[in-house]
Amino acid sequence: MTASMTAFARQEQTTPWGAIVWEIRSVNHRYLETHFRLPENLRDLEPALREKLRKSFARGKLEISLNFRPDTEKSQNFCVNTELVQQLGQALSEVQNTLGQSSNPNPIELLKWPGVLQTAEVDYPQVKSIALNLFQQAIEQLQSMRKQEGDALKQIIEQRLSRVNEITTEIRTHLPSIMAQQKQKLQRRIDEAKAELEPGRLEQELVLLLQKADVDEELDRLLTHVNEVTRTLNQDSAIGRRLDFLMQELNREANTLSSKAIDTDVTQTAVELKVLIEQMREQIQNIE
Repeated sequence: MTASMTAFARQEQTTPWGAIVWEIRSVNHRYLETHFRLPENLRDLEPALREKLRKSFARGKLEISLNFRPDTEKSQNFCVNTELVQQLGQALSEVQNTLGQSSNPNPIELLKWPGVLQTAEVDYPQVKSIALNLFQQAIEQLQSMRKQEGDALKQIIEQRLSRVNEITTEIRTHLPSIMAQQKQKLQRRIDEAKAELEPGRLEQELVLLLQKADVDEELDRLLTHVNEVTRTLNQDSAIGRRLDFLMQELNREANTLSSKAIDTDVTQTAVELKVLIEQMREQIQNIE
């Protein structure tokens, strides 16, 4: 599976205590690097979050933020602690019986007692459970986006690979005619110089020319690396580092091909090869 390291995910859910919002931003990086921004009351979630990310991603720099917005209307509503009111009423009755006095308790005074009036409290254990489930959904969304972007990168790379195949085929097809032209040029130079050559000198010069211009091995290795890149693109694992290595190998063969070129067409073709390889390498920097 070809997955990009560049993606964004956002998940939001409303709870009885407020809204939970996750945002994850991912960019390319050599290793897996995570940075968290969490509310203080939810900071102890970080170890569990890191473990989820470690199981889901192999590379990339991830910026993770959690925003918890409490429901202000509910937090401003008051409720009466009836159990405490009953306890206070019972205590007041006992005091009145002890003192031999009887009177109804003042409700306003009871409301002033600490703990009688309460505001709605956030159930943080429940909020954490919901946040973890929602975080898993954000991870799945991020994976989906990275896969979509990776598919697009794969198509770009495959197009370049196809062109590399075409170029190597063209060079191999035209190599005999190129060698024949070089042989004719060498023969003309010898004839023009009217030099008296030792027996077999022309053959020696041709052998040296053929050795210098023999790029069959480089073309074979180019095709081998192209096939390996194609195979790697279809693997179901993190492939970015291997692809980067293969780009180095392709570039090495293209440089050798360029150094052996004895024809301007081959030289230009080698330059095109290096351009294609560099274009692939730039795209591979974003692959996990």
